[in-house]
Formats: sequence, structure tokens, C-alpha cells
Amino acid sequence: MNNANLLLRLGKNADSPQVIRLITDVYAEYGETMCLDKGDRDLLDIETGYFKRGGAFWVIDDLLVEKIVGCHAAYPLADRTGVCTFRRLYLQAELRGQGWGYRLMNQAITWAQSQRFQRIEFWSDTRFQTAHQFFSRRGFQKTGAVREMQDSIQPYWEYFFFMDLEHSSNNGRVHET
Repeated sequence: MNNANLLLRLGKNADSPQVIRLITDVYAEYGETMCLDKGDRDLLDIETGYFKRGGAFWVIDDLLVEKIVGCHAAYPLADRTGVCTFRRLYLQAELRGQGWGYRLMNQAITWAQSQRFQRIEFWSDTRFQTAHQFFSRRGFQKTGAVREMQDSIQPYWEYFFFMDLEHSSNNGRVHET
């Protein structure tokens, strides 16, 4: 894959079928199935699920073949002032380890800082061990909290991650606790 053909941009509803295909492929690596009538239904309407609730959704578009090969999303938590959540960090297998995950994560962190959030929180499937190592290297803390999820074909479990952000004393850089 030629990185010169890749564009990190905001997603739109027209990207939904390709985003669903990307995530379906990643799920298949873990024996998971897409569940558009439950936990994955946000992917059917990206604009409502993310932008209209004050968030953002980014995609990596392979312009040569007109295919979405990566994505990441964020939005404010309605019940937690100053806190946003990250979702949907997925990359096509060929892109992993090439810095695109960092680009997506940095885009989302920069967005969170620009929106003046004090904290980022999210849950991640316990099976995504490589992603958890990535989150740790990027400065996210795993608390040990685990929750069971019932929004898919089969139950699964997730770990809780967070990062506190500072905005004044260090010019908006991440504050790792």
C-alpha cells in the first residue's frame, strides 16, 4: 500500500458502507460478527452518531482504490461534563505498525484538547491486546475495571481506559497520570 495515496479526513455518511466493511474485516480476525441492529448501529449514520452529538469521525481514505482503510471517532459523554470518549479505532491489517494508528489517535487527542475536554475515557474489547499495548504507549491508563457487554451476537468483555488532559500549564499537551 502506497502511503502517498492515503488521506486522513473527516468521515461522512457516504463512507458508512466502507467503514462497516473495514470493521467487519477486523472483527473477523477475532471471531466477532458485526451487529448493526445493536452495538454497531452508529455506523449506519455517522453524521448523527458523531457530528450531531458534538463529536467527530475520521477516516483514512486510500484515494487510489477509493477505499476506507482506517477510522477513529470521538464524542462528548452526555452525562460527564468535560469528558469525551473515543470509539472505532480500526485499521486495515496492512496499515498496522506504520504510524497510521498514531496519526488517528493524535488527531482525536488534538480534537479533544481543542474542544477543551479535561479527560478522555473509553472501553476496549479485552481481546484487542495489541491495541491495549498501543493505548499504553500513547499514555492511556487501564484501571482494571471490566464490564460485560450484551450488544453483539455473543457477550464480550471490555477494559476501561482513560487519559487526563491539561490545557493551561503545558500549552495543551497531554498530562499523563
